[in-house]
Amino acid sequence: MTPRDLLARLVSIDSVNPDLVPGGNGEREIADFCARWFQERGFAAHRLERRPGRPSIVAVRKGTGGGKSLMLNGHVDTVGLAGYDGDPLEPVVEDGRMFGRGTFDMKGGIAAMMVAAARATGRPLRGDVIVACVADEEHGSSGTEEVLESFTADAAIVTEPSHLEVTLAHKGFVWFEVEIGGRAAHGSRPELGVDAIAKAGHFLVALEQLGHDLATGPQHPLLGTGTVHASLISGGEEASTYPASCRITLERRTVPGESPRRTEDELQAIIDRLEATVPDFSATLTRGLAREPFEADPDAEIVRTLVAALGEPPVVRAEPFWTDCALLDRAGIPCLLFGVDGAGAHAATEHVDLASLDRLTDVLTGTIAAFCA
Repeated sequence: MTPRDLLARLVSIDSVNPDLVPGGNGEREIADFCARWFQERGFAAHRLERRPGRPSIVAVRKGTGGGKSLMLNGHVDTVGLAGYDGDPLEPVVEDGRMFGRGTFDMKGGIAAMMVAAARATGRPLRGDVIVACVADEEHGSSGTEEVLESFTADAAIVTEPSHLEVTLAHKGFVWFEVEIGGRAAHGSRPELGVDAIAKAGHFLVALEQLGHDLATGPQHPLLGTGTVHASLISGGEEASTYPASCRITLERRTVPGESPRRTEDELQAIIDRLEATVPDFSATLTRGLAREPFEADPDAEIVRTLVAALGEPPVVRAEPFWTDCALLDRAGIPCLLFGVDGAGAHAATEHVDLASLDRLTDVLTGTIAAFCA
């Protein structure tokens, strides 16, 4: 099966992440398909499904012994189908591009790594080849987290779309909730009330200043600087009442060297300063989900092997978004990101460049054969 044929089949399977879209189909159907596909080609297919209806498939072709193991990792879930221009589950080929939900993000990468693994293991290799088709990357990455509890490798490649450019770093993020306190009172009794929403304005101004300070501060050579922004705000009950609280959700995007603890400390410092200088200001900071930034060693063997298989001077890049590379790296698996060209991730129209799909498959095939030989 060619990568193009396989991609068309994968796109036709609804795998919308139900954590993003209530009632979404989830990964069960696409996991069943991938497991059968691998089994028909001599791989042992392991199904991991700690969360019912949210399976990941890990296909393994054992080596003859004495070689290095390589994991190929990609997510099979997609964002929602609503608002897509056309039928999102009907792959359409026009002018060398295939359109459909997930073609770019990231079933193109899934198809390439599946076909490459099958081709590269046509002859025995000394090292194990592990292909992880994981659930839930678009929301919480529970799939890769579950995989890493049972499987490891000497190196890994994540086939998220990268425009055939070698991606060696990406940002992390930390989410926070800030609860700003006030005092409820009738709107006619200002001497009794404390307006939590107005007090929140002081925090938002300070948050904007933090963003400016970050933007003009030290830069990572590939990623630039960290960022911060307010995402959600809510407060108050009715027009005639002073609001007793105001809640702000914010996101801090991080670069290597910026830990969740460091970002929490910088926000707490803002709150401490405001409590000391603004009358009746009080706030509580709560840290939520945190994902670490990622930075690969450019001299790692897997990076050098993939660049050699590429056969030309690579374009080295970084991504502003987070990927499962960070989880693999934290588990001690040297990795990088390398995937297809195209456009439209999460957009109303999405496509993959089919020449890049073929090129990715060839590069992955050569990388597997060389690394696991």
